[in-house]
Amino acid sequence: MATAAARPNNEAGISKVIETLGNGLRAKNADAVMSLYAADSVVFVLAPPLQYTQENSPGKKGFEDWFATFEGPLGYEIRDLKIDLQNEIGFSHNLSHLTGTKTTGEKVDLWYRETLCFHQIDGQWKIVHQHESVPFYMDGSGKAALDLKP
Repeated sequence: MATAAARPNNEAGISKVIETLGNGLRAKNADAVMSLYAADSVVFVLAPPLQYTQENSPGKKGFEDWFATFEGPLGYEIRDLKIDLQNEIGFSHNLSHLTGTKTTGEKVDLWYRETLCFHQIDGQWKIVHQHESVPFYMDGSGKAALDLKP
């Protein structure tokens, strides 16, 4: 179990990863974002396929291609962040808000749920698991509830 003295530093380390992720997304900086993930991370994000692993990850190019679909910087906000950790393992969960304008002129204004799992590797916190989701309407339509706001 982490000591009380060590806990703030660990929480600060995880907070720094989350801050760097947000800054990287806002600046559309694929290198900054990619630097946060462990090589063997498993990622469940909003875009297909169902899961990314080391074998099928689009990597830096995937982020660059996605960033290129937006004009200007992205807006990215986190709300209701909770961090928990135990020794070299930690996780966070929060609501994330992504805004921007696609190159097609379409406006994006999306709230989604995000959970990140971290492992301290060689003294550095790395994302080893990411899960993003949006609720869906259970009225039989199967539509994602993209209009929800906290």
